[in-house]
Amino acid sequence: MNQPSFAFNGVVRFTRIGTAYLAFTIVIGFAALNTGNNALYIGLVFMLGCLLLSGIASQRGLRKLDVELSGVDQAWAGREATATLRIRNRSRIWNVRDVVLVADDLAQPVLVPLLPKHATTEVDAELLFQKRGIVELKSLDFYTRYPFGFFLKKRRIRMQGEIVVYPRLLGEEAARTRFRPVEGDESTANRPGPGSEIHSFREYVRGDSLRHVYWKKSASLGRWIMKQTDAEAARAVHVVIDPYKPRYASEDEFEQMVSEAATFVFHAIRRGLDVRLTLPRTTAQASDTASADPLFRALALLEPIYEPVQYVLDRDSVVFGVGRRDAATA
Repeated sequence: MNQPSFAFNGVVRFTRIGTAYLAFTIVIGFAALNTGNNALYIGLVFMLGCLLLSGIASQRGLRKLDVELSGVDQAWAGREATATLRIRNRSRIWNVRDVVLVADDLAQPVLVPLLPKHATTEVDAELLFQKRGIVELKSLDFYTRYPFGFFLKKRRIRMQGEIVVYPRLLGEEAARTRFRPVEGDESTANRPGPGSEIHSFREYVRGDSLRHVYWKKSASLGRWIMKQTDAEAARAVHVVIDPYKPRYASEDEFEQMVSEAATFVFHAIRRGLDVRLTLPRTTAQASDTASADPLFRALALLEPIYEPVQYVLDRDSVVFGVGRRDAATA
């Protein structure tokens, strides 16, 4: 986010109105000294009192503010995410008006017209993150010109909160191209049709029903093996992510691969397919948008590895990796 024109690194600075007011106050002061006019002295005292009150009110008001982050929607890199900021004014004396909130992770500054004394106010904010992963929100900058607009006061308020930012999703055109292995005519020609016959076996994934356990094979291998019928396989896709990063590959290429995989999974779930995602030491499954968070979280936290990994692939697996095309593996 570009820094607003009013942002600065200090604690307080004069506004244009404040600078003009101060200059006028100095003129009145010189006039009072030169003439000895009591009315000018009274005016000078009043003007200096307004400057002092403006500084104290804005400083004391910002000092008593606390902020918490809550109600964050799914956060995707490069997309705005709606969140709720709970701002508490602990002061029993000062109301604070016209407060502007600024931070690197805010899509745009947030204006809060009024923060009543000894009350909590909730405001909506749009967050914008550029990279996937865990983002720690540490502080927000609060600006105000309250009460008279002579000073622009700033306070950096500490806050605690972590957000898992999901990978960047590609555009619709790229999504359709990458999705062809699932629904394209050529790729679906060899996919099994509806039926109750056993199509394949796979490892148990958390959330699977025990009714589908193939007990005989599970007993021989010493771990749960699930059976998959033709009807289930026709509406399911197995996505395998190979996080191996060759030495010649750049970070951008790796991030592009993760974005392609996330886009593929996102659109597969939206089209009603059961998605099983396999990564090193992790397997997750989702059948609808509500249960897809573990898949996207795993992709958000995916780190490159520098040694090749061996996978057991189904005949309809879709593989994503750096330097290789995703393909249905027979």
